[in-house]
Amino acid sequence: MKLTVLGYYGGYPYRGQATSGYLIQEQNFNLLLDCGSGVLNVLESFLDPLQLDAVLITHYHHDHTADLGVLQYYWQLKSGAKKQQFLPIYGHTQDPLHFAALTLPQVSQGYPYSDLQSLNLGPFVLTFLRTIHPVPAYAVRITSQRDHKTLVFTADTAYFNELITFAQGADVLITDTNFPADKSGQIWHMTSQQSGYLAQQSQVQRLIISHLPQEYSLDQLLMEAQQAAGEVTTLRAHTGLKIVF
Repeated sequence: MKLTVLGYYGGYPYRGQATSGYLIQEQNFNLLLDCGSGVLNVLESFLDPLQLDAVLITHYHHDHTADLGVLQYYWQLKSGAKKQQFLPIYGHTQDPLHFAALTLPQVSQGYPYSDLQSLNLGPFVLTFLRTIHPVPAYAVRITSQRDHKTLVFTADTAYFNELITFAQGADVLITDTNFPADKSGQIWHMTSQQSGYLAQQSQVQRLIISHLPQEYSLDQLLMEAQQAAGEVTTLRAHTGLKIVF
């Protein structure tokens, strides 16, 4: 499995860098995980978007979906050979209006997923966990059917203990890390310390902190996450970061 980070900021793009988006590849299957603001331009540097096999959206906040509409237009208007006739886009059905928008006639087709059952998608098996966020959002666990390598993405969430079981033993864990360790009060994203703790408790191989804030020191967040993660290798997401596992 190969992971390429396309965007990593939360909320809004910043200094030329995109919000949430990740390209996951296995056995010539290309999965785009979230499609935030600026992601389409970055994706073009690594893959012809017409060669996508599927898109999966964890929730419908704009920093995870802002480029989805223009990706649909790309498929509609761009000349070139498409890998398939229609682009499959997977999303949850807890927001019927946004789910309906995944389908653009003759361009893309929306498909539902649920935390009640696994989803077979190309070479992957996907399972989902509803997170704690102001809108319905789902963490996703992506496992290769070939060698059982696993990537877990928390999506947007406050910390809760069920994430430990969900992420257990993953080869790569990508966490929503929007705050430094000393952040207090009601928060809808994890702190650096919570991300590190989750990685350590889940016994993952690698932690990537992502969904990063624009107004805090990212070096500080990385240091705090690494301290809490202990022996777990900890990285900060950046555009073009590639991990093969």
